[in-house]
Amino acid sequence: MPRLRLRLIPRDEGFFELFVRQAEHIEQAAQQLFDMISSFEDVQKKATRLHDLEHEGDEITHEIMRRLNTTFVTPIDHEDIHNLASLLDDVLDHIDAAADLFVLHKIESPLPEMKAQADVILRAAKTTREALQMLPKYDQLRQYWVEINRLENEGDRIYRQAVADLFGGDYKAMDVLKWKGIIDELEAATDQLEDVANALEGLALKQG
Repeated sequence: MPRLRLRLIPRDEGFFELFVRQAEHIEQAAQQLFDMISSFEDVQKKATRLHDLEHEGDEITHEIMRRLNTTFVTPIDHEDIHNLASLLDDVLDHIDAAADLFVLHKIESPLPEMKAQADVILRAAKTTREALQMLPKYDQLRQYWVEINRLENEGDRIYRQAVADLFGGDYKAMDVLKWKGIIDELEAATDQLEDVANALEGLALKQG
């Protein structure tokens, strides 16, 4: 009687590499955004570069989704890969949207709180990239999601202060609307980075 052989299908670990590449794009975009707000010149050129990074990030997201649809055995659940890819993509979208609004609204000078928000985004993006580089070492992720949650809380405080200042009566109504749109997008980018951290925490619990 012939012996039965169990054929093992290798898992595609390339998803982790793609996640890191996407996180690197986010960190580059966050650095570009911070530089644009810190040195508010050549804004159109810097916003265009941010848009290019967002487009490159879209290509990475599409590659993740294509691979997900053609890979039978994945290192983590299909829905977790899809969720994480979507969250990372959303971070880039919000950073790009904030930069675009600076151009569309012809902002002459950013508010100080915007620079503080961009600084939080940059630090959270760096921490996110470091976390994704640790995959699949799930037991070593905790320090990263804790730090990102701390940064999100810092971002919330900056956002609330910015909104309070805007509606304090010192600015024209139209300027308030323009600036509010930008600080909302910056806050959304920070929130999305926290969502990435929460997704990583969920992965660690599931894989632990």
